[in-house]
Amino acid sequence: MSDQQYEETNYEPRKSKHDKKAKKPEKKRTFFQEVISTLMYIAVITGVILLFQTYVYTFVSVEGESMAPTLEDGDKLLLSKIGEVKPFDIIVFPAPDEPEKQYIKRVIGVPGDEIRYSNDTLYVNNKEVEEPYLEGLEELTAPVIGGTINEFSLESLEGVQKVPENEFFVMGDNRGNSRDSRYFGFVPEDSVTGITSHRLLPFKHFGRIDKND
Repeated sequence: MSDQQYEETNYEPRKSKHDKKAKKPEKKRTFFQEVISTLMYIAVITGVILLFQTYVYTFVSVEGESMAPTLEDGDKLLLSKIGEVKPFDIIVFPAPDEPEKQYIKRVIGVPGDEIRYSNDTLYVNNKEVEEPYLEGLEELTAPVIGGTINEFSLESLEGVQKVPENEFFVMGDNRGNSRDSRYFGFVPEDSVTGITSHRLLPFKHFGRIDKND
């Protein structure tokens, strides 16, 4: 048997067409391009924040003592612009008697509710309502701004038996020092700016409002 001879060959894999192309060096951005890129980034972030504040959440400050003892002058609150208004929510809306201002009050009656106040007791639909958020109110010495809170009903104030559709009856927690629905009438639902349930400042009162009720 004859010896088989093998020929040595140097095998090189076939090169792809892509391998023949040299890698292009990355172009460095100019100072002007960096500035434009940064400005666009800032514009996008600002736009997102503005949209968020316009349609979802924003911040409000309390002015005055009409919501004491629940809220105090200078408190910073988180205001939600989404969600359904429910009884005893705290809402913000343009002041009917001073349109350049925003009022913050508590919703006492929603559409269909009968409301009356007698002997410092609130009745909604002829049921006595406990109001734990008024604890400490007797310690306040602010002057009464007019009228009385001891006796009233929707009929005596507005000439109706129930809160109309798409309207709210609101009151400040500081009942003797609050301009509210007893003076300017019902608040239209579509005028409500938002609902607040959380306080941001001062830090010692940070958290949910009315968390104990």
